[in-house]
Amino acid sequence: MQQVIEMAAPILFFVCWIVTKDIFLSTQVLIVAVCFQAAYEFWRHRQLKTMTKVLLGSVILMGGLTIAFRDETFILWKPTIMNWIFAALLAGSQLIFRRSILDTLLGRQVQLPPQVWFRLGYGWAIGFFIAGCLNLFVAYQFSLDIWMSYKLFGGFAITLIYGVITVIYLNRIGLANNLGKDLPE
Repeated sequence: MQQVIEMAAPILFFVCWIVTKDIFLSTQVLIVAVCFQAAYEFWRHRQLKTMTKVLLGSVILMGGLTIAFRDETFILWKPTIMNWIFAALLAGSQLIFRRSILDTLLGRQVQLPPQVWFRLGYGWAIGFFIAGCLNLFVAYQFSLDIWMSYKLFGGFAITLIYGVITVIYLNRIGLANNLGKDLPE
């Protein structure tokens, strides 16, 4: 159910675009949908996840600027900025604090040695950086129609590809079978 709620905002954004071809109205729909998503999460859990806070802030800021200045550039840049923030957080936490955010977030569900968490963290940081660059490439080299399709399906596809690469890497080093299990001794 949570995944349906999380996908509702981008789907509504895309559907509004398909129906109206109005990026400003679509952006308004996105802002409202994300606000409802955050309100539902808060009502349900009495707090917001960090990701929801980041999404809410970025949509309100970049969407608000898009509407206020009647300039689609801001909403086009939002996915890139988000991806680059994730890349910086992943790499930065490892470089500065010597701690893997992935281990912090997933360490209870997936048992991996610290060096593997660090490699995955850097790998995903590179992936988020590339995803941000790809968003700009699509935004500036193709039509808004193509960017909208890329925005809806491309992010999912890239995440799926990174997931497959992660599993291949873990399999290659012999840890794919240990996912969800205690570390081998």
